[in-house]
Amino acid sequence: MKRHKERGQKMLKELKTFLMRGNVLDLAVAVIIGGAFGKIVTSLVNDILMPPIGLVLGKVNFNSLFISLTGQEYESLAQAKAAGAPTINYGAFISTVIDFLIIGTVIFFVIKLMNTFKREEPAAAVVTKECPYCCSMISVKASRCPHCTSEVE
Repeated sequence: MKRHKERGQKMLKELKTFLMRGNVLDLAVAVIIGGAFGKIVTSLVNDILMPPIGLVLGKVNFNSLFISLTGQEYESLAQAKAAGAPTINYGAFISTVIDFLIIGTVIFFVIKLMNTFKREEPAAAVVTKECPYCCSMISVKASRCPHCTSEVE
């Protein structure tokens, strides 16, 4: 019984350590911000971009474009759903594809921008080299190998 309790406490400690690591918290924040950003883009597409595009294409409301799989004609998607008819909602699909393209483009440019701000870490200074005679690792400042006593450049 005591062993189970200790194991449980150890697992809780490991879980806490895992959750408190920076990358897990960063991921959680990214998911929350990403969800909010997705809602903004969906609103941009549905409420701002699609109405003018629909107007140009002959007063088409993309969210109401559908095909009834029963072969029966319905005046609106709401009527088809109320009747229980299976439908292919290709207008909603077009809106979702546009959402995806906008989000993908924005993420591409954000990552590109972040990479410009990212500092390049200086390369680690080389402190050892290999002796050409005995293949031991020696200091780069050494003029003789301490293992085989050969002169090295």
